Amino acid sequence: MTAQLRQTDQQAQDWEARVSLWVDGEEEVRPDELDTPYGRQVWDTYHLIGDVLRNEELAIKPSDLFYARLSRAIDNEPPIVAPRPVKKQGAFLRIGLSGLAMAAAVASVAWIALPYLSGSDVPAAAVLASAEDNTSMVQYFEAHRDIAGVSGVRHASFEVGR
Repeated sequence: MTAQLRQTDQQAQDWEARVSLWVDGEEEVRPDELDTPYGRQVWDTYHLIGDVLRNEELAIKPSDLFYARLSRAIDNEPPIVAPRPVKKQGAFLRIGLSGLAMAAAVASVAWIALPYLSGSDVPAAAVLASAEDNTSMVQYFEAHRDIAGVSGVRHASFEVGR
């Protein structure tokens, strides 16, 4: 029986939504569906709502007694109390460690850049490569080129098929 009531209530809501569309002029009015006492009552109610929304003089002004009852009902409602935010432990530690990490980053950059910025007049020791070492390496690479396998470097070309 509850399912039947729900279905009837849903049908009534759907029908009233259609009446609202008819009153707003969004759909074509079907007079045969309004040919009942309930249909005429809903049609008149929707027109009255529209008239009151368009003209404030048609609205019924609430009495002072209504305002007093409304004020009491609002005062009697329980206040919405949100729990206090929990203070996170270790916030000071987190801020301190982030500052320490920033100082370490600045120190490491300064440590690495210091030799380049010092402007010392002492020339760096020159490393001379001997021609013998170079030729022996070239011979070594050429001797082992066939057994080295595929290189990890891909060669790019603009020509198709290469």
